Amino acid sequence: MTEYVLRLALLLPLLAVMIWASLKLTRLLQSRLAGHGGAHGRAVELVETSLVAPGLKLAVVRFHGREILIGCSRAGLVRLGEAEARPDLAETELV
Repeated sequence: MTEYVLRLALLLPLLAVMIWASLKLTRLLQSRLAGHGGAHGRAVELVETSLVAPGLKLAVVRFHGREILIGCSRAGLVRLGEAEARPDLAETELV
C-alpha cells in the first residue's frame, strides 16, 4: 500500500506537468497555423471568414495570386467564386 501511495505522489505531479506542457504547445502551434506574423512562403493564405449561419461559413482564400470564395459547411467545401487577388493594405501604404 505504501508503494502505491509513493508512486501516486510521484506520478500525479508528473502527469500535471505533462498536461500543462501539452496545452502550452497546442496554443503555440495554433497561433503559428493561424497565420500570425504573415504567410510569407506559403501557397495558401486565409484572407477572411464570415459566419453565415450555424455550421455555415464563407471563406476567402488567396492561392497563387487568386482569391477564391469558398462555402464551408459540415458536408464539405464548395468553390463559389474566384477573382484576381487585391493588393494588401500594408503593401499599398508603403508605395
